[in-house]
Formats: sequence, C-alpha cells, structure tokens
Amino acid sequence: MTRRSSPLPTQGARGGVRVRTVEVNAAGLRLSGLLAVPPASPPKAVIVALHGAGMSAGYFHSQADPAASLLSLAAARGYAALALDRPGYGVSVTELPDGLELDEQAGRIRHALTDYRGRHPAGAGFFIVGHSLGGKLALTVAAGWSGDALLGVDVSGISDRWAVDPAVHRDMNDRRTRPLSWGPLRLYPPGTFRHAMELAAPIPLRELAEIPHWPHRYPDVARRVRVPVRFTFAEYERWWRCDPQTVEAMTARLAAPLVRTERLAEAGHNISLGYAARDYHLGVLTFVEECLGRSETGKG
Repeated sequence: MTRRSSPLPTQGARGGVRVRTVEVNAAGLRLSGLLAVPPASPPKAVIVALHGAGMSAGYFHSQADPAASLLSLAAARGYAALALDRPGYGVSVTELPDGLELDEQAGRIRHALTDYRGRHPAGAGFFIVGHSLGGKLALTVAAGWSGDALLGVDVSGISDRWAVDPAVHRDMNDRRTRPLSWGPLRLYPPGTFRHAMELAAPIPLRELAEIPHWPHRYPDVARRVRVPVRFTFAEYERWWRCDPQTVEAMTARLAAPLVRTERLAEAGHNISLGYAARDYHLGVLTFVEECLGRSETGKG
C-alpha cells in the first residue's frame, strides 16, 4: 500500500519573509520542500535543512512559535533557506514508498542542490543543517561532496554511540518511547504537539532497517568530511550518548578543518520545536557566518 505523505504546514509572511512550497529535481526524483528567501536582496548563501526520521520539512518552520522558525530567521538574516522532504517523504513517497538508504539519499540530495543552483541564486554556496537522521545524511552528503560550494555542516540530535537499544525506533510513536524524542513537555510551547502530528510521517522501511548501524558507519563518513562541522547536544538528549568522552572521541574522527561542539540547556531531542529553538538557530547562523568568512579568506 502506498503511504500518504504528511501535509505541508500553512505558509504565510512573517516579518516580511514568505515561506513557500517548492519542488526540486533530484536526478529524476521530485523532492518537495519549503523555501524562504531574503525579501530585498540576493542570498548570501543557501541553508539546506534536512529533517529526522518520521518528520518532514516543516520541522524547521515552527507553527507553534513563529520566532523559532529557522527558515524565517535565516531569510531575515540574508540567507535563502531550503528545507527538503528527504527521499521517501513528501511527494517522493509515491516513487519511493520504502525510501532509500543513506548513501542513496545523499546522492539524490547532491543532485537536488545542483538543480536548485541552476535555477535560483545561491550566493557563496550551500550550508547543510541536519537533525537526527537528517544529521547523519548531512554528514554523508558532505563526505561525498566534490567542488567548492559547500561551506559547512551543522548537526543536532546525533552522536556515534547509542544511549538506548536502537531497535526501539521501530516503536518510536509508542507512548513508552515518545519521551526519548521529546524530553520534558515543559520544553515546548503550547500547540507544539498538535503541530507535530501534522509533521509526522511513517519511517520508510529501508531507512528504518539501516538506523541501528550508524555507529559502525560513522568512522568512514567522518574521515571524508572536509568542511567545518558543528554539533549541538540538547540537555535532554536521550537517544544518544553525549558525555564529554564520547563527544571528544567522535569529533576526533572528523577530517574537518574546524569542529565546534555546543550544549543547549533546556532542550530535548527535537531541538528545533522547543522554546530553545531560537537560540539554537541563532547559533547555526553564527556558525554559517564563521564558515562564510573562512570561505572568503580561502581557509576552507
């Protein structure tokens, strides 16, 4: 049976920024998403946002708290912001009801960004933000990148060591496992969970089968990432270990020229939907500016 994709959230203008639905061509595969662009000037760069398992592009455009939208905030700061429904989500679910594995997704995302750059201003290039499984994908996209248009990567919601049995992903919408994705309910604005129901989508089977293997895949991915990387760990992250020893060992495997790590207080795994989201997104934009400066001075 073909799975139905989750509806995209209602869009509107916020602070002069309009977020609209878009489609991009990923080597013959249509990917849907949300796009915000600066109101009055070409973008400095394009921030590409990749959602986690069981979510959709609207994760980065909060309806419960407009101030928490990465898309609106980025566009107001002079960037284009493109949140994509990953392969197996959104409009692509019709062609890919079982989804794709990480390497295949990464190839499609690279093609999608080539298509985007051929039809839209992209400024200095792309910067990829990934949450949870989208963070794994962001690193995998960077590991296979060729050319000079990738400024850096910003990741939340992963490490390389599980804090739980990864098999619980198969029951991630069960009442017993929801606290792993959310943490204390006080971390989220009113209306968050009603909005989250609109964002939710089934996890494609091929993607689901691959989830437990990330700790074994990470070292090979990390040694091929050659752009700046920032990791943010939520105070109430419960899927992944993020103690200092784990984080130090994980970041040491990266071939990146610059690595930053941050810890965000009063945040749960779904970091971009909580009260702390605006602080996190401002941190993302600060790191984008740093990476843009490094690119302009030739430091990579």
